[in-house]
Amino acid sequence: MATENNLQSYELMLIFTPVLAEEDYKTAQKKYADLIKDNGGSIVHHEVWGLRSLSYPIQKKTTGLYYVLEYKAPSELNAKLEIQMNRDEHIIRHMVTRLDKYALAYNVRKRNKNTSVETAS
Repeated sequence: MATENNLQSYELMLIFTPVLAEEDYKTAQKKYADLIKDNGGSIVHHEVWGLRSLSYPIQKKTTGLYYVLEYKAPSELNAKLEIQMNRDEHIIRHMVTRLDKYALAYNVRKRNKNTSVETAS
């Protein structure tokens, strides 16, 4: 098991094909969250963005189902994630970004701002 001090912070953005049924979309989200947890990582935050327009067509599709996952994990996990994402025909794009202390602080501020707006309305 990984110790806390060799865990890095990452953000994973997945774009799934827009033809996925709601149930399949949720199953796919759970699959990647579980893969991270099963390999010594922990989920910090996840956000379902849903159907969004793409900047340019990918595989003749102009929309995609977005899912963003912030997690802490050992760096070796990213290679396993990469293999799984490349094998998954439902994913049309993916991106893993290592977060530095400034990105982490920004994400915390953004989450706190969103929760205060939700509670105020």
